[in-house]
Amino acid sequence: MQLLLLGQIVLINQHQIQAQDIYLTKDCRVEFVSDAPLELIRASSDKLNGAIDLEKRTFAFSIPNNSFKGFNSPLQQEHFYENYIESHEYPTSTYEGKIIEDYDFQKDGEYEVRAKGKFNIHGVSKERIIKAKLLKKGNEIKLKANFSIPLEEHNIHIPRIVYQKIAEVIDVSIEGKLKKTEQ
Repeated sequence: MQLLLLGQIVLINQHQIQAQDIYLTKDCRVEFVSDAPLELIRASSDKLNGAIDLEKRTFAFSIPNNSFKGFNSPLQQEHFYENYIESHEYPTSTYEGKIIEDYDFQKDGEYEVRAKGKFNIHGVSKERIIKAKLLKKGNEIKLKANFSIPLEEHNIHIPRIVYQKIAEVIDVSIEGKLKKTEQ
C-alpha cells in the first residue's frame, strides 16, 4: 500500500509528470537516536524514498523498516526488527501530506516549511506537523528535518526489563537531496 501511495504522486502518468514540478529521491539518510538512562542507541538508513511536488505542495516518503543499521550489537538490531518495529508485519513506514506554507518555489532559496500529513509507523497512522528546511538550487533540493517520535503513539511498547535502555521518545533526523524529474 505504501508503494502505491508513492506511485500516486510520482507515477500519475508521463504527461502529467512533465507538467509538474516533481523532485524525487531514492537515498535520503534517516538517523534515529534512543537516549535512555542506561544506553544510547543509534541507527541509520540511506533507503528513504520520496517525492515532493512543489507545484501542488504535496509529498510522500517511504522507508523499509528493516533497512536500519548501526545498532550497538547484532542482537539489538534483531530485537528492533522483530520485537519493536516488527518489520515482518510492518515492512515500511510512511509520511504523506502537504506543505502548509504557500511559497513561490520557482525561486532558488532556503525555505523553512511545515509539512502536515499522515505519519505511519508500526501500522499506526497519526497526523503530524514536521518542520523542515528546503534549500532549492536549480534542479535540486536539499532537505533537512529533525523531530521526535513518542513510541507509545505508535503502539510500540517497551518491556519493563529494558525500560531503562530504550527511550520513550526517539529523536529522528533526515538529510538528503531530491532531484527534479526529467522533462
